[in-house]
Amino acid sequence: MENKMNSWKKTFYIISAGQAFSVLGSSVVQFAIIWWLTVKTNSAIVLSVASIAGFLPHAILGPFIGAVVDRHSRKFIMIVADLCIAAVTFVLIIIFFVGEPPVGIIYAALALRSLGSSFHTPAMQASIPMIVPEEKLTWAAGITQMIQSVSLILGPALAGLMLGMFEVQYVMLIDVLGAVIATITLLAIKIKDPVKSDEDMNNKGILREIGYGIKSLMSYKGLFVLTIISSIYMVIYIPVGSLFPLMVRGHFQGGAFHASTVEAAFAAGMLIGSPVLGAIGAKLNRITIISLSILIMGAALIVSGLLPVGAFIAFVILTALMGFSSPLFAGSYFALLQSKIDPSILGRVMGVINSMMLIASPVGLVVAGPGAEIIGIARWFLLSGILILILGMACILNISIKSIEN
Repeated sequence: MENKMNSWKKTFYIISAGQAFSVLGSSVVQFAIIWWLTVKTNSAIVLSVASIAGFLPHAILGPFIGAVVDRHSRKFIMIVADLCIAAVTFVLIIIFFVGEPPVGIIYAALALRSLGSSFHTPAMQASIPMIVPEEKLTWAAGITQMIQSVSLILGPALAGLMLGMFEVQYVMLIDVLGAVIATITLLAIKIKDPVKSDEDMNNKGILREIGYGIKSLMSYKGLFVLTIISSIYMVIYIPVGSLFPLMVRGHFQGGAFHASTVEAAFAAGMLIGSPVLGAIGAKLNRITIISLSILIMGAALIVSGLLPVGAFIAFVILTALMGFSSPLFAGSYFALLQSKIDPSILGRVMGVINSMMLIASPVGLVVAGPGAEIIGIARWFLLSGILILILGMACILNISIKSIEN
């Protein structure tokens, strides 16, 4: 029994180590490319189009690719996706060595990298339940969230340091190296693919398979209601991070140092929240953790919106609380999906949900930008907090959601 436990842990640690290098490499390249575009064009429109190119393929094709993930070996898909993303980066490196590429080439490279991620992400998410026992999924989610948090902090910092010493094409080699390491770790482990149900075997065609996955999620009433609430939560929550600089400058009359302090506080909160999730995941009900994380975010935003101009330090502390709540929500929610959804359809369910989360970002920004302009940035934080607090209470009070873990 002990050997079996050590076996799955060893497999999980190996795949996590490889993905840590891969995610860090992607974070470095993403920052390096955006910074290069910033320096060369100094155009907000160019940066906006680059951002759209970086998420749109994943958002649109996610459900279709999720069905492909469920049809084939998830390990094979992750390896191919990693290598294809690295190949795109390598071609871009060669183009940079030849000469300065047109902006259109950069857009194409970002879109192709996003396409690779749209295969890799659901394959990875759907593979975890085939490696980790159900009672340890939240612990595993804590490790995954920590890798992502560290990469979000180290990636831009490492890219900034390297861009000060090398040209951008040399910096992008980090991504190729990360993909190679991730591929080697995947080749070193075995990931079992789930057995398909008879009903799923009868669904011929991508659209029918996607429909079956969505139908299965909708049939689980509590999980479906939680997914709707989570999507609304993301629409409100995601724009908040983009509005931090405006809050710092417009409300607290701060400068670049103050803005970077707030970003660092949010990242520090994420770093603390990830291991806390791993520690409490097996002890607390995941619905409780999700509800508390939403309530913490809502309360922190409400208090932030009520702070006077001179209370910047309090805002920094509240920002750290927001960061702390982020991995508690994301890790618990995805661990819940991994434990409750049939592994044979998990790829397409994750594909649909990932697309919903990605689309939430631009939808939220479209509303938040003009909204903050009309009522003021502090009042927008206050309003966002109130709406999020209502969502948290809905999670606590909804009977179908409360019954998920029973």
